[in-house]
Amino acid sequence: MALLFLPALARMAVCGGTHGNELSGVYVVQEMERQRKEKGEGVWPIPVTTVLANPRAVKECRRYIDTDMNRCFSRDTLRSRRLNRPLQKIQFFYSWVPFCCMFWVIVHLYYKAVVMLQKWKNNVSGVFVTLIPGIMRGWAIEFILLHFLNPNKTEQNVALEVGPQPHGVVRADIYIIMKEAVDLTIDWIHKFNSGTVFEGGDVEAFKFIKSVDYPRDPETRTLTAAIHPQLQDRDFCLLKRGDPLFFTFSGETVKYEEEETLHPFFINEAAYYEKGIAFHLAKKLTLTVPTVQVQKD
Repeated sequence: MALLFLPALARMAVCGGTHGNELSGVYVVQEMERQRKEKGEGVWPIPVTTVLANPRAVKECRRYIDTDMNRCFSRDTLRSRRLNRPLQKIQFFYSWVPFCCMFWVIVHLYYKAVVMLQKWKNNVSGVFVTLIPGIMRGWAIEFILLHFLNPNKTEQNVALEVGPQPHGVVRADIYIIMKEAVDLTIDWIHKFNSGTVFEGGDVEAFKFIKSVDYPRDPETRTLTAAIHPQLQDRDFCLLKRGDPLFFTFSGETVKYEEEETLHPFFINEAAYYEKGIAFHLAKKLTLTVPTVQVQKD
């Protein structure tokens, strides 16, 4: 496999509390800040900046106050002068941080770790995810290609989501795996910067195709059906024509009618009711990631 030389990763930013009721990321950031205060800036082998992304929402234990912040990382938004202080800090990060690792917790994946990538081809992010299954042993891991974080100035952008965890609750098992993922990411960047060659390879991933809303009353827009029991809790299953999607409140089954077989994920996500999303659909594909080594001066 061809060897690709890439620039060193000078800094890393860790953002927790993007959603104020997803507490593991909040406590990961707080613990890292405690470690820095106790041991100094040299506690990690690379420069790491931490930020509590939405302190108002954290204080009120809500997903967000005015705006869902994980929809706020576009260039236009980050250029705005009307940003709150955490977003101003994140804007500063994006002006110089080549690797930003954002962490928050989702409820519904049932002991699956989800790695979401914006850019994967010919970059460090792509190679990093090929190593995750070997590092995070004992966890089912899925890779999703998404664009909801929006393009920004960060060249390497990986989001790790770990669950399940109810909103407003911190669970030790979820906290442990999330903190380990952060520590391993820091260690990986340090090794990459030190000249370690990381072998590439093939990795299965799920590319976002579209979102599907619940059946609704055409006049009131209220829901007329719920996720079918045979689909509930089956994220990333193979969805074929004729498979049940929804169970109407009048007792009927709404089936999947499309010819293309796709994979549903984020099924019945509580935070997505307000967004009109019952689940996302993705296509399974294989990514080929090159072998990489740090580019020397």
